[in-house]
Amino acid sequence: MKIKQLQLLEETIDYDFCKKDILKKALTHTSYANENNSRSFNNERLEFLGDAVLEVVTSEFLYFNYKKLPEGELTKLRAKIVCESTLAFCSRQLNLGDYLFLGKGEDNTGGRDRNSILSDAFEAVIGAIFLDGGIDKAKFFVTDKVLHYVTTKGLENIFTDYKTKLQELVQKNNNSSLEYNIISESGPDHNKQFTIGVFENGNCIGEGFGKSKKIAEQSAAQNAIEKKLL
Repeated sequence: MKIKQLQLLEETIDYDFCKKDILKKALTHTSYANENNSRSFNNERLEFLGDAVLEVVTSEFLYFNYKKLPEGELTKLRAKIVCESTLAFCSRQLNLGDYLFLGKGEDNTGGRDRNSILSDAFEAVIGAIFLDGGIDKAKFFVTDKVLHYVTTKGLENIFTDYKTKLQELVQKNNNSSLEYNIISESGPDHNKQFTIGVFENGNCIGEGFGKSKKIAEQSAAQNAIEKKLL
Protein backbone atom coordinates (compact mmCIF):
# COMPACT_ATOMS: atom_id res chain seq x y z
CA MET A 1 0.00 0.00 0.00
CA LYS A 2 1.34 3.38 -0.98
CA ILE A 3 1.91 6.21 1.49
CA LYS A 4 -0.69 8.28 -0.36
CA GLN A 5 -3.37 5.67 0.42
CA LEU A 6 -2.50 5.73 4.12
CA GLN A 7 -2.76 9.52 4.00
CA LEU A 8 -6.26 9.22 2.55
CA LEU A 9 -7.23 6.99 5.45
CA GLU A 10 -5.76 9.48 7.92
CA GLU A 11 -7.93 12.20 6.38
CA THR A 12 -10.96 9.94 6.65
CA ILE A 13 -10.41 9.14 10.33
CA ASP A 14 -9.38 12.73 11.15
CA TYR A 15 -6.10 11.72 12.71
CA ASP A 16 -2.54 12.20 11.43
CA PHE A 17 -0.16 9.60 12.85
CA CYS A 18 3.25 10.67 14.06
CA LYS A 19 4.45 7.08 13.69
CA LYS A 20 3.11 5.71 10.42
CA ASP A 21 4.21 2.16 11.19
CA ILE A 22 1.66 1.97 14.01
CA LEU A 23 -1.16 2.63 11.55
CA LYS A 24 0.24 0.09 9.10
CA LYS A 25 0.44 -2.48 11.89
CA ALA A 26 -3.18 -1.79 12.85
CA LEU A 27 -4.19 -2.61 9.28
CA THR A 28 -2.13 -5.80 9.00
CA HIS A 29 -4.06 -9.05 9.38
CA THR A 30 -2.28 -12.18 10.59
CA SER A 31 -2.80 -13.83 7.19
CA TYR A 32 -0.67 -11.15 5.53
CA ALA A 33 1.97 -11.28 8.27
CA ASN A 34 2.28 -15.05 7.96
CA GLU A 35 2.60 -14.95 4.18
CA ASN A 36 5.34 -12.34 4.42
CA ASN A 37 7.38 -14.03 7.17
CA SER A 38 6.61 -11.26 9.64
CA ARG A 39 4.36 -13.02 12.13
CA SER A 40 4.89 -10.50 14.93
CA PHE A 41 3.86 -7.57 12.72
CA ASN A 42 0.09 -7.89 12.88
CA ASN A 43 -2.80 -6.07 14.53
CA GLU A 44 -3.75 -8.59 17.23
CA ARG A 45 -2.04 -6.82 20.14
CA LEU A 46 -3.34 -3.43 19.02
CA GLU A 47 -6.82 -4.96 18.82
CA PHE A 48 -6.47 -6.09 22.43
CA LEU A 49 -5.48 -2.58 23.50
CA GLY A 50 -8.15 -0.88 21.41
CA ASP A 51 -10.85 -3.12 22.85
CA ALA A 52 -9.97 -1.91 26.35
CA VAL A 53 -9.91 1.76 25.31
CA LEU A 54 -13.24 1.39 23.52
CA GLU A 55 -14.87 -0.15 26.57
CA VAL A 56 -13.64 2.60 28.92
CA VAL A 57 -14.70 5.44 26.61
CA THR A 58 -18.09 3.85 25.96
CA SER A 59 -18.65 3.19 29.65
CA GLU A 60 -17.93 6.84 30.47
CA PHE A 61 -20.28 7.98 27.73
CA LEU A 62 -23.14 5.82 28.98
CA TYR A 63 -22.50 6.73 32.62
CA PHE A 64 -22.91 10.46 31.97
CA ASN A 65 -25.60 10.31 29.26
CA TYR A 66 -27.94 7.68 30.74
CA LYS A 67 -27.98 8.75 34.37
CA LYS A 68 -31.20 7.00 35.31
CA LEU A 69 -30.22 3.54 34.11
CA PRO A 70 -29.01 0.92 36.61
CA GLU A 71 -25.76 -0.99 36.20
CA GLY A 72 -27.37 -3.97 34.50
CA GLU A 73 -28.99 -1.88 31.77
CA LEU A 74 -25.80 0.10 31.20
CA THR A 75 -23.96 -3.18 30.71
CA LYS A 76 -26.48 -4.31 28.10
CA LEU A 77 -26.22 -1.02 26.20
CA ARG A 78 -22.44 -1.13 26.24
CA ALA A 79 -22.49 -4.69 24.90
CA LYS A 80 -24.65 -3.59 21.98
CA ILE A 81 -22.32 -0.73 21.12
CA VAL A 82 -19.02 -2.64 21.32
CA CYS A 83 -20.20 -5.86 19.64
CA GLU A 84 -18.74 -7.20 16.40
CA SER A 85 -21.60 -6.15 14.13
CA THR A 86 -21.53 -2.57 15.43
CA LEU A 87 -17.79 -2.19 14.94
CA ALA A 88 -18.03 -3.73 11.47
CA PHE A 89 -20.72 -1.17 10.66
CA CYS A 90 -18.47 1.67 11.83
CA SER A 91 -15.54 0.19 9.94
CA ARG A 92 -17.54 0.20 6.72
CA GLN A 93 -18.36 3.86 7.28
CA LEU A 94 -14.63 4.50 6.93
CA ASN A 95 -14.13 2.04 4.06
CA LEU A 96 -11.52 0.48 6.32
CA GLY A 97 -11.61 -2.81 4.44
CA ASP A 98 -10.07 -1.14 1.40
CA TYR A 99 -6.92 -0.34 3.37
CA LEU A 100 -6.28 -3.72 5.02
CA PHE A 101 -3.19 -5.83 4.42
CA LEU A 102 -4.58 -9.33 3.89
CA GLY A 103 -3.10 -12.63 2.79
CA LYS A 104 -4.05 -13.69 -0.73
CA GLY A 105 -6.34 -16.46 0.44
CA GLU A 106 -8.15 -14.23 2.91
CA ASP A 107 -8.47 -11.48 0.34
CA ASN A 108 -9.84 -13.81 -2.34
CA THR A 109 -12.53 -15.20 -0.02
CA GLY A 110 -14.06 -11.85 0.92
CA GLY A 111 -11.98 -10.96 3.96
CA ARG A 112 -12.22 -7.23 3.32
CA ASP A 113 -15.92 -7.31 4.07
CA ARG A 114 -15.95 -9.95 6.82
CA ASN A 115 -17.41 -8.64 10.08
CA SER A 116 -14.81 -10.28 12.30
CA ILE A 117 -11.87 -8.85 10.35
CA LEU A 118 -13.41 -5.40 10.07
CA SER A 119 -14.30 -5.17 13.76
CA ASP A 120 -10.85 -6.37 14.81
CA ALA A 121 -9.20 -3.82 12.54
CA PHE A 122 -11.39 -1.05 13.90
CA GLU A 123 -10.32 -1.88 17.46
CA ALA A 124 -6.72 -2.04 16.31
CA VAL A 125 -6.99 1.48 14.87
CA ILE A 126 -8.32 2.68 18.22
CA GLY A 127 -5.34 1.07 19.94
CA ALA A 128 -2.96 2.63 17.43
CA ILE A 129 -4.39 6.11 17.95
CA PHE A 130 -4.13 5.64 21.72
CA LEU A 131 -0.44 4.68 21.48
CA ASP A 132 0.38 7.44 19.01
CA GLY A 133 -1.68 10.31 20.39
CA GLY A 134 -2.91 9.41 23.86
CA ILE A 135 -6.31 8.87 25.44
CA ASP A 136 -7.82 12.22 24.38
CA LYS A 137 -7.23 11.52 20.67
CA ALA A 138 -8.55 7.98 21.03
CA LYS A 139 -11.60 9.25 22.90
CA PHE A 140 -12.32 11.78 20.16
CA PHE A 141 -12.11 9.06 17.52
CA VAL A 142 -14.46 6.70 19.39
CA THR A 143 -16.91 9.50 20.12
CA ASP A 144 -16.92 10.74 16.52
CA LYS A 145 -16.90 7.40 14.71
CA VAL A 146 -18.97 5.23 17.06
CA LEU A 147 -20.87 7.10 19.75
CA HIS A 148 -21.97 9.79 17.30
CA TYR A 149 -24.53 7.34 15.94
CA VAL A 150 -25.94 6.76 19.40
CA THR A 151 -26.51 10.46 20.00
CA THR A 152 -27.98 11.20 16.56
CA LYS A 153 -30.12 8.12 15.92
CA GLY A 154 -30.75 6.60 19.33
CA LEU A 155 -29.79 3.15 20.49
CA GLU A 156 -32.96 1.56 19.18
CA ASN A 157 -32.23 2.63 15.59
CA ILE A 158 -28.48 2.25 15.18
CA PHE A 159 -26.65 -0.48 13.33
CA THR A 160 -29.78 -2.06 11.85
CA ASP A 161 -29.33 -4.25 8.78
CA TYR A 162 -32.00 -2.66 6.60
CA LYS A 163 -30.93 -4.56 3.48
CA THR A 164 -31.73 -7.87 5.12
CA LYS A 165 -35.02 -6.53 6.45
CA LEU A 166 -36.03 -5.25 3.02
CA GLN A 167 -35.10 -8.53 1.32
CA GLU A 168 -37.19 -10.45 3.84
CA LEU A 169 -40.17 -8.19 3.21
CA VAL A 170 -39.85 -8.51 -0.56
CA GLN A 171 -39.57 -12.29 -0.44
CA LYS A 172 -42.49 -12.52 1.93
CA ASN A 173 -44.75 -10.52 -0.37
CA ASN A 174 -43.87 -11.62 -3.89
CA ASN A 175 -40.43 -13.25 -3.90
CA SER A 176 -39.04 -10.70 -6.37
CA SER A 177 -35.37 -9.76 -6.39
CA LEU A 178 -33.70 -6.47 -5.52
CA GLU A 179 -30.88 -4.62 -7.24
CA TYR A 180 -28.77 -1.72 -5.88
CA ASN A 181 -27.36 0.69 -8.47
CA ILE A 182 -25.26 3.83 -8.19
CA ILE A 183 -27.20 6.92 -9.22
CA SER A 184 -24.38 9.40 -8.66
CA GLU A 185 -21.17 9.98 -6.74
CA SER A 186 -19.31 13.14 -5.79
CA GLY A 187 -16.49 14.48 -3.65
CA PRO A 188 -12.74 13.76 -3.34
CA ASP A 189 -11.39 10.22 -2.91
CA HIS A 190 -11.10 10.48 0.87
CA ASN A 191 -14.61 11.87 1.29
CA LYS A 192 -16.84 10.35 -1.40
CA GLN A 193 -20.60 10.72 -1.30
CA PHE A 194 -22.64 8.04 -3.03
CA THR A 195 -26.29 8.11 -4.05
CA ILE A 196 -27.69 4.63 -4.60
CA GLY A 197 -31.13 3.43 -5.62
CA VAL A 198 -32.72 0.10 -4.73
CA PHE A 199 -34.76 -1.37 -7.59
CA GLU A 200 -37.51 -3.99 -7.55
CA ASN A 201 -38.41 -5.37 -10.96
CA GLY A 202 -36.78 -2.34 -12.57
CA ASN A 203 -38.65 0.19 -10.43
CA CYS A 204 -36.78 2.41 -7.98
CA ILE A 205 -38.41 1.94 -4.58
CA GLY A 206 -35.89 3.86 -2.47
CA GLU A 207 -32.80 6.06 -2.56
CA GLY A 208 -30.01 6.47 -0.06
CA PHE A 209 -26.83 8.42 0.56
CA GLY A 210 -23.55 7.63 2.28
CA LYS A 211 -19.77 7.87 2.36
CA SER A 212 -19.49 4.32 1.05
CA LYS A 213 -21.54 2.19 -1.33
CA LYS A 214 -22.50 -0.20 1.47
CA ILE A 215 -23.76 2.59 3.72
CA ALA A 216 -25.69 4.17 0.85
CA GLU A 217 -27.28 0.80 0.11
CA GLN A 218 -28.40 0.49 3.72
CA SER A 219 -29.84 3.99 3.54
CA ALA A 220 -31.70 3.15 0.32
CA ALA A 221 -33.15 0.01 1.88
CA GLN A 222 -34.28 1.98 4.93
CA ASN A 223 -35.89 4.57 2.64
CA ALA A 224 -37.76 1.84 0.75
CA ILE A 225 -39.08 0.35 3.98
CA GLU A 226 -40.20 3.74 5.29
CA LYS A 227 -42.00 4.58 2.03
CA LYS A 228 -43.94 1.31 2.28
CA LEU A 229 -43.74 0.69 -1.42
CA LEU A 230 -43.53 -3.07 -1.14
